[in-house]
Amino acid sequence: MLERIVQDKCGVFGIFGNQRAAELTYLGLYALQHRGQESAGIATAEAEHIHLHKGMGEVSEVFADRADLQRLKGKSAIGHTRYSTTGASSLINIQPLLITNRQRKLVVAHNGNLTNAVTLRQRLDSKGSIFQTTSDTEIILHLVATSKKPTRFARICDALTKIKGAYSLVFLTDNALIAARDPQGFRPLALGKFHRAWVVASETCAFDIIGAKYVRDVE
Repeated sequence: MLERIVQDKCGVFGIFGNQRAAELTYLGLYALQHRGQESAGIATAEAEHIHLHKGMGEVSEVFADRADLQRLKGKSAIGHTRYSTTGASSLINIQPLLITNRQRKLVVAHNGNLTNAVTLRQRLDSKGSIFQTTSDTEIILHLVATSKKPTRFARICDALTKIKGAYSLVFLTDNALIAARDPQGFRPLALGKFHRAWVVASETCAFDIIGAKYVRDVE
């Protein structure tokens, strides 16, 4: 039972459509700190640019220098607090994870575990994918990158059809934020509103700290 409780201890947060995206994500992660104290990170999207800062430690430690947060420009952001369940505790595994594919960048924050991670990694390896981390989160990004679907959204949806397990995911592109959850809803992910912005988080306590309104769970 303890192992199952620990394995749920990662926190994800995302916001789309607010100039204070980085600051609000910081606050959201602070509220989710109990879900993971190993590492933290925030990525923001500004026009065609993705800005990313992450490090080992708690949220307040990773962003002890406020200039690091101020450099994260943009109206949309995702963040992650990590408690490792797969992959070593190291810098390379800190989320959000970023890839560049077809000259565009994609970032993801992930809570959960893939039960078919070994099979998928072996399959991708055999087709030439080169992994930079030991986390199964990177598998999802490679599935998106290798999908033959015509649009970014379709490639993400295609990747989700190939993974199995308990997970919640928040993707960030230069012009969109996409939230997803395993079909059984084993990992929590809530949807909320902050003025005109959309917000997602592992727990609604992240909404409370910024004054967002809970709408429903992500289905």
